Amino acid sequence: MRYSIRYSVLDLAPINEGQSASDSFKHSVDLAKHTEKWGYHRFWLAEHHNMPGIASAATSVLIGHIAQVTSSIRVGSGGIMLPNHSPLVIAEQFGTLESLFPGRIDLGLGRAPGTDQMTAQALRRGNRIGGQDFPELLTELRSYFNPSIEPEYRKVRAFPGEGLDIPIWLLGSSDFSARLSAELGLPFAFASHFSPENTVPALRLYKDHFTPSNKLDKPYAMVGVNIIVADTDKEADFLSSSLVRSFLNLIRNKPSKLQPPVEEIRESIQPHEETVLERQLGSSIIGSPETVKEKLLDFIKKTEADEIIVHTQIYDHAARLRSFELTADILNEINNIG
Repeated sequence: MRYSIRYSVLDLAPINEGQSASDSFKHSVDLAKHTEKWGYHRFWLAEHHNMPGIASAATSVLIGHIAQVTSSIRVGSGGIMLPNHSPLVIAEQFGTLESLFPGRIDLGLGRAPGTDQMTAQALRRGNRIGGQDFPELLTELRSYFNPSIEPEYRKVRAFPGEGLDIPIWLLGSSDFSARLSAELGLPFAFASHFSPENTVPALRLYKDHFTPSNKLDKPYAMVGVNIIVADTDKEADFLSSSLVRSFLNLIRNKPSKLQPPVEEIRESIQPHEETVLERQLGSSIIGSPETVKEKLLDFIKKTEADEIIVHTQIYDHAARLRSFELTADILNEINNIG
């Protein structure tokens, strides 16, 4: 079987311990420039709030910054948490981005808050913080780009925005967005990097129930996965301890900046924490190029993904760049199989 897997970047703009958001943005710019050169298809940024270790809260602003310093890689959101925002504002923001960088902007949408409930309340200033109104918000947003979708919103128009063909993706970690994106004929991105157990069922549901649309004639699924590659399995495992520490601090309700790697991280983890970590990070692919190639090929076969979006949380910026470079090499090798 011959593969043709696109590969992309999911960047949370991590803030390292001892550094600032300004340092994080410099690293994101450098990462975007390098991954564009290495053949990555998209560079997506994710909306999070009240997280001391993540600098991508003003996601649309950062997308514009990354698009400005690159020339060909697609840049977008992975994702904008739509219930946090007015759909009109998002239409105007992404209409502006698409007008500035034609043909390069993606709008990935999620229905989770991207934060804790108290912060969600502060963001939304209302009682509807569960995401139940996501389908209605999505219809409104799409109507600002194409008023024929729902004429009810015709009296309020998005300039810039109206008439622009900006790809809209639905993001999910369960079957809700899988079902909705299938129904609407939209591309779907699944967050296997923190919800591995639901990956295959959600992708199967999406593909089995997909209805062709004027945007997409067949299902297109992208899967997020944690990948950390180094010269040896031991080095990659050491580097991955920063990712483990981040999730561990979240489990302990002590979110922090990205911590440096440590030896023997597992010795400090309680059994119940280990269970949660496995549930969230179980699909992570960590190791030498040989190890990662074998595991990634198996992951692609199992998920039948059309595209892989790579999340690589490494404290040392040079090691992070090296991991992305090696991952691109591995995916090119996989695409040349057969």
